Amino acid sequence: QVQLVESGGGSVQAGGSLRLSCAASGRRLSNPIMGWYRQAPGPGKQRELVAGITSDGRTNYLDSVKARFTISRDRGKNVVYLQMNNLKPEDTAVYFCYALTDPNTYWGQGTQVTVSS
Repeated sequence: QVQLVESGGGSVQAGGSLRLSCAASGRRLSNPIMGWYRQAPGPGKQRELVAGITSDGRTNYLDSVKARFTISRDRGKNVVYLQMNNLKPEDTAVYFCYALTDPNTYWGQGTQVTVSS
């Protein structure tokens, strides 16, 4: 069994910052790709990839968060972080951590991020 436990969500005003953390526990994963998806409120909103990072540190970002968000990881512990700066109301969503080791994807329970204008 693999568990992903997230922390760090909350409410902040536009322009503020939050840092999300996600730690994998249970059965040890070997070099997983880790990262974050988010799902905004409202009908028709689909889950979108925010940022991902490979075991050797390669990263990718959603265009709308580039230069504002930074993903990093502690490889020795399979912990991933998302530093979110200059937050905007459109960043409001539930953020889900994931860990991918082909062919399995594991998910966290989600953490709410609310940005008020």
